[in-house]
Amino acid sequence: MAEVSAQARIAAPAEKVWRQLTDFASYGQWSATHTSFPKGGPTPLAAGATYQENMKMMGFPAEVTWTVEALEAERVLGIAGKGPMGVNLSMRYTLTPDGDATELRIDSSFAGAAVAMMAGKLKDSATAALNESLRKLAGLVE
Repeated sequence: MAEVSAQARIAAPAEKVWRQLTDFASYGQWSATHTSFPKGGPTPLAAGATYQENMKMMGFPAEVTWTVEALEAERVLGIAGKGPMGVNLSMRYTLTPDGDATELRIDSSFAGAAVAMMAGKLKDSATAALNESLRKLAGLVE
């Protein structure tokens, strides 16, 4: 299993960060791994909702089917995914209000036989992608 996380203080209130985070039409503007949602994001956004995402991880295309597992408006979005080659993924976005700013933490994990072979490279690549995504997301809301 490979686990990675990244955190940033964003100079915008949690409501505004949440609105951007859950605007699935704009993911291409900030998510470093996102390429498309073939059928759109989860509609409605609710626990148990599923959706497909095309991504690029370590330069390789991947299609992931996500399920919303945790949802607390303006606080938590947790999703679990099934990717190619039996890879299981999880992403958890946690927003913590801090005055007029928001601490946004992203925790991600990857598990499966294919992950074991390249865990080190995957961790480096995923960490860089999370940090780039946080920087771009902050640029959209600050």
